[in-house]
Amino acid sequence: MAHTMRIRKGDLVHVLSGKDRGKQGRVIDARPKDRKVIVENLNLVKRHTKPRPIQNTSRMGAAGMTPGGVIEKPSPLHVGNVMVVCPVCNRPTRVGIRDKDSHGSPVKVRHCKRADCGEDIDR
Repeated sequence: MAHTMRIRKGDLVHVLSGKDRGKQGRVIDARPKDRKVIVENLNLVKRHTKPRPIQNTSRMGAAGMTPGGVIEKPSPLHVGNVMVVCPVCNRPTRVGIRDKDSHGSPVKVRHCKRADCGEDIDR
């Protein structure tokens, strides 16, 4: 089965459910195999980490250390819990795919499915 998603890295998304419902953020990482995305500064979790030496920092004597303590980092959200925000109408929208001719070869382009917009999301 092909792992495809209509949300890509760099898209602005609107969160539909969960503790961050109603907030918007940029997609840092898309994981099509897991059907999950990581959104910048949303769905933050706290992780307790030990200080660890950094490998091959400068090769000049002592190794550097990554700091320990409680670190907040974003965790993955399921694709079904987010919607792409259309860059033209600035509203959350469903995403459709249409074929477009670019330099003699067909290219699949994502577009806004709102009735009053319909503009391309990919520029």
